[in-house]
Amino acid sequence: MSGDVVNLRQFRKQKARSDKERQADQNRIAHGRTKVEKTLTRALNEKAEKTLDQGRIEKPE
Repeated sequence: MSGDVVNLRQFRKQKARSDKERQADQNRIAHGRTKVEKTLTRALNEKAEKTLDQGRIEKPE
């Protein structure tokens, strides 16, 4: 009934490495796009917002 012996220093370092790698993956997704991709996304978002606003009954003041 004994558990595995774990070196806490190594465990903390491994956890920090995996956290940094996860953050790096998120940054690659968010910032690793070309200017054309960013422009296209911005244009599609603006078009969707205009389409949504056209269906409003009351305009915000």
